[in-house]
Amino acid sequence: MRKHSILFSGLLAVGLSGCVGDRLSVTNLNNPDVERAFATPDGIEGVIAGLGVQLNGPQRASESANTQAKIFAGENFATVNNFGMAPRTIVPRGPLSNELGNDIQTGNLANYNSFQRIARSANNGIRAVNRLIENGSTLGSPAQNARAKAFAFMILGQALGYVSFGYDSAAIVTPTIPSDSVTPLAGAAEVNAAAVAMLDSAIAIATSAEATSGSNGFPLPATWLSGSSYSRDQFVRLARSYRARIRAGAARTPAQRAAVNWQAVIADATNGITTDHTVQLDPSLGWAAGYDAQQMYVVGGWHQLPMWYLGMADTTGAYDAWLAVARDSREGFLVRTPDTRWPSGNTRAEQQAKQSGLVPPPGVYIRNRPTSEDVDGSGWGFSQYEHRRYGATRVAGNVGPYTDMSATEISMLAAEGYIRTNQLPQAIALINESRVRNGLAPIPAGTSATQPIGTLPNCVPRVPQAPNFTTTACGTVLEAMKYEKRMETAFTGYMIWYTDNRGWGDMIATTPLEWPVPYQEMQARQKPFYNGTLQAPLGTYGFQ
Repeated sequence: MRKHSILFSGLLAVGLSGCVGDRLSVTNLNNPDVERAFATPDGIEGVIAGLGVQLNGPQRASESANTQAKIFAGENFATVNNFGMAPRTIVPRGPLSNELGNDIQTGNLANYNSFQRIARSANNGIRAVNRLIENGSTLGSPAQNARAKAFAFMILGQALGYVSFGYDSAAIVTPTIPSDSVTPLAGAAEVNAAAVAMLDSAIAIATSAEATSGSNGFPLPATWLSGSSYSRDQFVRLARSYRARIRAGAARTPAQRAAVNWQAVIADATNGITTDHTVQLDPSLGWAAGYDAQQMYVVGGWHQLPMWYLGMADTTGAYDAWLAVARDSREGFLVRTPDTRWPSGNTRAEQQAKQSGLVPPPGVYIRNRPTSEDVDGSGWGFSQYEHRRYGATRVAGNVGPYTDMSATEISMLAAEGYIRTNQLPQAIALINESRVRNGLAPIPAGTSATQPIGTLPNCVPRVPQAPNFTTTACGTVLEAMKYEKRMETAFTGYMIWYTDNRGWGDMIATTPLEWPVPYQEMQARQKPFYNGTLQAPLGTYGFQ
């Protein structure tokens, strides 16, 4: 049997079919065919128009490395074994098994496979438009060509960028590579650089003269990003925002994070989106958030918010008391905070009364769950809280808005850049926009990088202190930025908490920092497979 790599089979997303020897050649219209799909301008544009939904689903799927990453990063806690969640909660962590038939093989493979296939599909679409132009034809006009190519390059950049977030290696696919070529594996940093280059191309094409020459150019049709009809300027801002996210997200260590080109991140982030980028979920149209807006709403151990990082919101000393107890003896506690994204109230009953069912009040992301739905045996992962930002979408049959990228995520990337380049006033201004909007006191002007941003007890965040990490102190400007970003990116995007905690050096000790190339891909390439062994050292907060 002929073997082929997952990357090579990626072109089956738009397919290859044919005949063998002298057998009767009959076109099977149930089997996708590259040449047939790209035979007409309408066919080419149809393939490109479908790239957005292809990219959306795998990011949000329950069975994915992203779901595991939420557990690793302390964004989520679950007691069910599904999707590898309960095994990934174990502390200390173990290496990532990549053995034949390992228990989490489906989730380990899923995002690698999907992003490499999507990259191949986007690549094929770009090449098809280029062939059309070379042959003296168009999709309809130069502007229509530019719109399609810019969109495909943006999707290609995201697909490569996201696979570089999770995996130590992947195949780089660009329009210079033929659709039937099997490319070698490259390291994550190289894949990430290629992703940035693809986003460079998306932006260059969208801002070219061709993009305004003729009809049917920008804005994007609303169906391409499910409800978001972006003008040319808005598209460029979105692509620049993705470029900022992807450029910063590949770092595995604090040293690598520090070495990011922060001036470029600042330039993109300050010219990025100014309102949240949302997609309109509708599973009947293929736009779903399988875990974030659906499965995690099921009661009985599928989701709760662990207190490692989110406990920093508490101003009463309950988080300190939680830290002072041995890890495996910790229990949930009531969080009382001025942060309006949390439920208010001095008792659990008061907090529970602030929310009706799954739908939180405007601006509230977290609910104190009904006591009857608590899950026994959660240990240190137990809390009273659940993330319910998408409650209205859930009760509407999983139809409604989902935040793929918050404007605050992008402004916090700019703020991080300003902090790292010693421009504290600019960073403080951005952080304060989010803090004040959510009920927190502004950071005083003139606060230095090493000063606390406020005074106890009413300071958020309160950060564990060395050497024992059993007490807290008021956080710095950097910690305030981290807190805002965590609150606004929880259950959005792709691996945001994971890539941030990894790059900031904030991970729970022994947490895996990347996945190996799945054994299925290594077998297809006839190369030895291996386990993932890169793990986090003891980090900023002493979590272990």
